[in-house]
Amino acid sequence: MTANALRHIVPGTAERRSRIWRHWFGPAVAAVDGLVVLAIVHLASAAYGLASFGTLTLERATPELALMLATLFVFIDLIRGRYQIGNYLSARRQIASAFAVWNMAMVAFLALVFLAKISEHYSRAIILTTYLIGIPMIALSRSLIVRLIASAGKTGRIAAERIFLIGREENVMSLVGRHKPWHAGLAIVDIAFLTSDRSANRKALAADLAAAVANCRGKRPDSVFIALPWSEQELIDACVDAFTNLPVAIHLAPEPVMERFERPHIVKSGSLTSLRLTRQPLSAFEVAAKRAFDIVAASCGLILTLPLLVMVAALIRLDSPGPVLFRQRRYGFNQQAFRIFKFRTMTTTDDGQVVVQAKRNDPRITRIGHVLRRYNLDELPQLLNVLAGDMSLVGPRPHALAHDDAFESRIANYARRHNVKPGITGWAQVNGLRGETDTDEKMAKRVACDHWYIDNWSMWLDFAILFRTVFSPKAFQNAR
Repeated sequence: MTANALRHIVPGTAERRSRIWRHWFGPAVAAVDGLVVLAIVHLASAAYGLASFGTLTLERATPELALMLATLFVFIDLIRGRYQIGNYLSARRQIASAFAVWNMAMVAFLALVFLAKISEHYSRAIILTTYLIGIPMIALSRSLIVRLIASAGKTGRIAAERIFLIGREENVMSLVGRHKPWHAGLAIVDIAFLTSDRSANRKALAADLAAAVANCRGKRPDSVFIALPWSEQELIDACVDAFTNLPVAIHLAPEPVMERFERPHIVKSGSLTSLRLTRQPLSAFEVAAKRAFDIVAASCGLILTLPLLVMVAALIRLDSPGPVLFRQRRYGFNQQAFRIFKFRTMTTTDDGQVVVQAKRNDPRITRIGHVLRRYNLDELPQLLNVLAGDMSLVGPRPHALAHDDAFESRIANYARRHNVKPGITGWAQVNGLRGETDTDEKMAKRVACDHWYIDNWSMWLDFAILFRTVFSPKAFQNAR
């Protein structure tokens, strides 16, 4: 995009239409939410009537239940500030937020009817059905709204925020080229290029800034973005001073280094303010919670699978000569080496500076080894590693030391996957990224999944990965 193309301003009619959209967006989405919840409750009541009595009759308390749940759902969204256009640019985040609010609304409703001693007025079956039906229906409605906002934003019919850009031409064009603000719901109302700096010509800079402020005042944007390198403190200060007297939010445009990180965050400690690019993957409480779950779940897993473990061990001894368990050095948390346990599935037990990865139809794989690998049963002894504290049930899969050393020199931030404990299963594996990594591209995709897991960890995510490990076909793809 050229500077002249960037200077194209939204026509007045479209601008007025965009303002109307922005003004009425919150009430409109709140009304849609209310109608969706009303429909969910009536649908649940009708389904219950059909299943119980064979007719589409509604419970007498249905309208009252529907009104209470709709009011609670909309009210909680309001106090959380969710009815703003900027919150509807990501379907994944919006659905997660809606699910959280739906849970809060149900808990608040149950608490209210319990305290008011009127719980007997409502059918427990209808309440449960309402909750279950509500999860996909609310997710669907929010997804449709996000899609509508994204489409309208790209065509200029609606914008979450109207912005004014100022800076040197190369900095402004770099910002626009990297981020394409219209994809983030931002409408550029105008731009001002600085042709001088404070140190070279104070009068010329003052004239540039005065003209930019006058133009910005007439455009009435929501925000001003200063697109300058952060090292130019004097010039940034001059821009801030010039625009402070306008009723706008002032933003310092991001440096390119911030684009490497998903959630940079301003942190203030006393008088010290810093830009935190990354955080510890897990807090002390999260580490303790994850460890407690690992111990309980791994212990139960060992007890429940003990007959299977004994049977597999016997089959391995009968199938081919060699040990039942295969031990290999791998990197764990903070790149501390440990020995991983697996059922032996090959005729070799490589653990040196050269480790040849298993391939599909690899002649080194034993007969029982094919079955164990196909259904991930060779990983079961790693429950012992979990109990020992070297591994977690869920995390980035550990690789042989030889492979780690090789890929670390070829893939950016590869070693970052060791910032959490390795897992028996992981986000990459349930997304089909198993098997041989014979190219850097394959490994890079797996590492990207590992980084996403680290940045988005939650106990719910661990539960989801464990569920998909057992029941999702993708978890068994590319098994050798």
